Parts: sequence; C-alpha cells; structure tokens
Amino acid sequence: MADEGDGQDLRDTVKRLEATVAALETRLASLEAREAPRPVAPPSPVTPPVAAPEQRDLEAHVGTYWLSRLGIVALIIGIAYLITYHFGELGVLARVGAGYLLSAGLGAFGLWLARRHQLFGRIVFGGGLALAYFVTYALHFIPAVRVIDSEVLALVLLAGFVVAIVTIAHRMQSETVAGIALFLGLHTGMLSDITAFTLLSTTLLAAGALFFLVRNRWVIVPLSSLVAVYSTHVVWAVRTGHMAPGAPEDDRLLLSLGFLALYFLLFSVALLVRPRDLPVRACLAFTLLNWAGLTSLGAYEVSQEQDSHLFGFLLVVALAHGAGAAVSRLQRAPSALTHAYLALTAVTLALAMPANYDDVALVAAWTVTGLAAGLAARGVESPVLRGVGVLILYVALGACEWQTPGRLSLLTGLVVAFVLVERGGTVRVAGLPEPEARKAFTAVCAAGAGLSLVALVGARMPEGLVTLGWVIAAFLLFGVGFAVRERWYRLAALAVLGLALGRLVLVDVAKLPPDQRVVTFILLGVMLLLVSYTYTRLRDRRG
Repeated sequence: MADEGDGQDLRDTVKRLEATVAALETRLASLEAREAPRPVAPPSPVTPPVAAPEQRDLEAHVGTYWLSRLGIVALIIGIAYLITYHFGELGVLARVGAGYLLSAGLGAFGLWLARRHQLFGRIVFGGGLALAYFVTYALHFIPAVRVIDSEVLALVLLAGFVVAIVTIAHRMQSETVAGIALFLGLHTGMLSDITAFTLLSTTLLAAGALFFLVRNRWVIVPLSSLVAVYSTHVVWAVRTGHMAPGAPEDDRLLLSLGFLALYFLLFSVALLVRPRDLPVRACLAFTLLNWAGLTSLGAYEVSQEQDSHLFGFLLVVALAHGAGAAVSRLQRAPSALTHAYLALTAVTLALAMPANYDDVALVAAWTVTGLAAGLAARGVESPVLRGVGVLILYVALGACEWQTPGRLSLLTGLVVAFVLVERGGTVRVAGLPEPEARKAFTAVCAAGAGLSLVALVGARMPEGLVTLGWVIAAFLLFGVGFAVRERWYRLAALAVLGLALGRLVLVDVAKLPPDQRVVTFILLGVMLLLVSYTYTRLRDRRG
C-alpha cells in the first residue's frame, strides 16, 4: 500500500510539472504575439572637424633637426682632432683609456637624454659609437695614438666594432643611431692621410650600412655611405702617392681599381638582392651614384697612369652594367631599374669611343652605338634606352660638322640610323600619355633625319646653290615621309622647304647669277608641283 501511495504522489508531481510547462508556453506565445519594439537607430557618428594641415615651422625644423646633427658632427670632429694632436703626449694605457672613456661618457649621456627626448638622445648616442670607432681606428693608423702595430689585428678590431654598431642599431631599430654612427665613422677617416688601411676600414663601414639596406630596407644610411665611400676615394685620388708610396705605378693602379670594383660590387649586390622591396627612386639613386663613382674615379685613375687602357676600362664598366640589367630582370626588379642599367651601358660605351677612335672613325663609332642602342631598345621595350640612342646619334651629327673627309658617308648613315631608330616600339615619357610621347619622339627623330639630310645634300652642292640643296633635301625628306607613312617627316620637310623659300627670296634673288636663278626657280617649281600632286592624290584616295 505504501508503494501505491508513492506512485500516486509521483504521478501528481508530473502532472503539476506538465501544467507549469503549458502555462509557460502560453505566456511565451502571448509575449511573442505582441508588437515588436521598433529598432532604435544608432546615433550617427559625430565627425570631428578636420584640422588644417599643420605647416612646418622652418625655424623649429632647423633648430631641432639640423642643428642637432651639425652639432654632433662638429663635436666628434673636434674630439677626433684632440685625439690626433694631443693624445701622443699620454702614455699607452692613458691613450686607450681616455679615448674610450670619452666615447663611453658621450654614449651614456645620449642614453640618459633619450629617456626624455628620444631622437635627440639617440643622435648623441650615435656620436658616442662613432667616436669609439675612431678611437679603435686611431690605435693603429694615427701615429700619435698608435698602440697596435699589426694591421691584421687592427682590421679585425674594426670589423668587430662595425658588427657591434650594426647590432646595437638593429636591436634599437633606430635608423638615426645607425646613420650618425656610420656616417661619422666614414668621415673621421678623412681627417688624416688616407691609405689602403683607410679604404679597407671605409669598406667595412659600407658593408655594415648595406646590412640595413638588405635587412631593414633603410635607404638613407646606405645611400649616405655610398657617397662617403666614393668621397674618401676622391680625397685619396688627389693625394698622389699616399696609398702605396714607393710601389710601382701598375701595382698602385690595380690596388685603386680593385677598391673601386669592390665598392661597385658591394652596392650593386645589396641593391639587386631584393630590388622590388625598395622605392623606385631609391633604386635609381643607388644605380646612378654607383655608376658615377666607378666611372669618374676609375677613368681618372686610368688616364693618369695608363691612358691607353681607358677604352678597355670603360668597356668593362659597360659590360658590368649590362650584367646588372640582366640580373635586375631576372630578379623582376622595377622596369625603371632595368632601363637605367641599359641606358648607363649605352652611355658608357659612348664615353669609351673617344679613347680609341678619332675623326671619321669616332663619328662612325658613335653612329653605330646610337643605332645599336635604339634597335636593342625595341627588343627589350626600353624607352629610356631609345632616348639615349637618339641622343648619341645627335652627338655624332654634331661631331660630323667638323669632319670633311668621309662626311657624305657619315651623314648618309645618320639619316638611315635616325629613321630605323624611330620606327616601331613603345615610347613613354613621364607626364605624357603614350600617343603624345610617341609623337614627341618621332618629331625628334624626324628633325635629326632632316638635319642630316640637309647637311648631306648641302655638302654635294656648289657654293652658290645652297638653297637648291635645301630644296632637294626637303624633297627627299618628303619621299621618306610618304614611304614610311609618317607625318612628322613631311612636316620636317615643309619646315626645310620654308627655310629654303625664305633664303631664296631674301638672299639668292639678289646674289645669284642669271643662270643659277633659272635653274633654282625651275627645279623649285617642279619639285613643289610634284609634292603638291602627291598630296592631291592622297586626298582623293581618302575621299
């Protein structure tokens, strides 16, 4: 009986739970049936007023940016002179200790300043690193401070210190520290005589700067290092005999060219490792400055010692830049970098020609160089190289005016070269759409062909029939324009024809003998009619 009572209680409990659930469901249904509240639109964001762009205060910029950098440069140079001129009076340990104590104190002061003014403090800290580098450099190189006699040991210490500078700047992620330390380190080496040891030390500093180009993609530090490295070599170049005194001239020249080749390879390899990660302007700046340093300094050195080898040196430079163009294309660098390498190759070849050719051969060499550059540009689609090719052709045309023997053949070659370079290929000029750039390029080539043709025909005409020669040149230029179906050649012909008519009316009518007047006017009339007839036929065909 007790079990039956418990079962009845359980059933009653279940019924009560079912009734409660049913009541809850009814309540929920009634709530859902009510009208849902309208969504409240979120408040519209209040747009803060746009502040006008802050104008840079020139006075504040000079005071905070430039004066700090100029001040640390002056301070480090002054301390470097102090070490050079007065530390020789101290003992060995005092020289080393005083130098490093000064640099450590300056670096510590910079770190303390960086807590309140980070940028200013880092500038001072970088100066302390540069001073420590100079002290290490002076321990072998500067006689007043020399403690280390072994050049190898001194180079090892310098290399270790460069690694330390790079590591510290990289961990701080401070381009300011790297720039100040490396820049001052590079320039303090020029405070005394420059020898092979100086150039080796600057090469180590340049390698440290190039680490930041490859790893961090910083531009200012390695770019300033490039300028400083070549500047150091310039200072040495004007101090003849300081690098390898007493050595044979050939050995001295090879040593100098070896350093220049090392600089060029270091900066070229660092640039071409990941060129796509660099701004295009930075790539072009590195390429142009590297070319200018290698070409100008190398050509100066070779011409001073062995002028007969100048042509070979410039050919090697041209080949090096051609290889740079190939590597940049393989690395999928920006097209502007590849075009710059190609253009510098052509320019270097043009500069090499006067070292091996003269007179007629020189003009012919320039013509071939310009033609080859223009035709090669069509294959690699380089508008810059095409422009350089046309420029070289104009140089050949200008030089042709001073060449009497072989002038006719040279001018004929120039006419053909201008026409061939102009035909086909893309043309791009910054700021101009492609059709407009193409028109401008064609006009330049047509003008070159017209000038060459006028000079060619004028050279064949007697002295009294110069105007008739211009008319014949215009007639031939019309023929070229109709043959290649290019309007600009015909416009150039019209310009030459207008000049001929003006000379005929203003000069020749009064000066020419009767027979020459007859010939000139008759031939002029026939040619004008032929050209006009050709234009009429073309118009009728189009109609």
